[in-house]
Amino acid sequence: MNIIYQYNLFFQKIKKYLNYNIIILTNITIYNLYIKYFLLNIKKYVYKYLYIIKIYDGEIYKNIYTCIKIFNKLLKKKINRNTIILNLGGGVITDLGGFIASIYKRGIIFFNIPTSLLSIIDASIGGKNGINYNYLKNEIGSFYLPNNILIDKNFLLSLKKKDILSGLSELIKYSLIINYKLFILIIINYKFNFSNLIWNKILKYFINIKLYLIKLDYRENNIRKFLNFGHTIGHALESYYLNNNFNISHGESVIIGILYELWLSIKLNILKKNIYINIKKFIFKIFKYLYIKYNIIKYLKKHIIYKMFYDKKNFNKNINFTLIVNKKCTYNNILNKNILYKLFYKNI
Repeated sequence: MNIIYQYNLFFQKIKKYLNYNIIILTNITIYNLYIKYFLLNIKKYVYKYLYIIKIYDGEIYKNIYTCIKIFNKLLKKKINRNTIILNLGGGVITDLGGFIASIYKRGIIFFNIPTSLLSIIDASIGGKNGINYNYLKNEIGSFYLPNNILIDKNFLLSLKKKDILSGLSELIKYSLIINYKLFILIIINYKFNFSNLIWNKILKYFINIKLYLIKLDYRENNIRKFLNFGHTIGHALESYYLNNNFNISHGESVIIGILYELWLSIKLNILKKNIYINIKKFIFKIFKYLYIKYNIIKYLKKHIIYKMFYDKKNFNKNINFTLIVNKKCTYNNILNKNILYKLFYKNI
């Protein structure tokens, strides 16, 4: 898995596949915004066959029904193993496209071209692919690495503020599990200018951190679990809203998950309250609009706990959390139903 920052280097990697079919998987929004720009680069090279598949935009379409539609299109075109899927889009596209590549014809090559901040620093890297099933987040999936990842920061220049903030949630997660000083640096520089040297360094630093953790623990048996901070409650919240008429992004869910998992650390007496208060203050300085969604969880406690018991990281019938202990991160914090009910349900 290579991270590439320039098109000419990317296409040097892809040159050896000139006799392969090329499938571009994207959504309608990204297609309308970027497909001409992307094709200007890719059509400099001659391929056996190039085909574009567009899907609807949104987390609700990351499901088995979308997979079946894509499989039918691939079969109709008689697409064989000599094929590369180029996933052009955000986290939904890279998750879905990676999953399809991992099981179609027992596995074909795929490359990721992430177009959102969140997918650049997190979703497109690491080989975790998946779809939502039965209103549960990423319940079906695979570990299957992309051959190459092209990071084109020009895609970030047209992002809406809400999409930038969604990606910022993952940066905040990284900073809290690695180094609290990085959290302060992000808060100070949160007004984004992606041509800014500081942001270039921050993004590359966190990308390299994730690559390092994946190299040590690809299958998420130990140290890679650090990256799940904020995601146990965050994924439960997303899962709940998959079945309800309420829009919440992955980044929003993660930020809310981070805040409540920090609060859980206080209740377990492993985090000083003043640290939690400072982090919460800084987060709501940026995510002011999330305060209502943050408070709504108080009325969803029963549903959130129910969804948490389907989490992939659980051990036996207990919920496995990644938590902050003062200013350090720990994984494998196993809480049984009774403890969780007492700490989360009764005291929130």
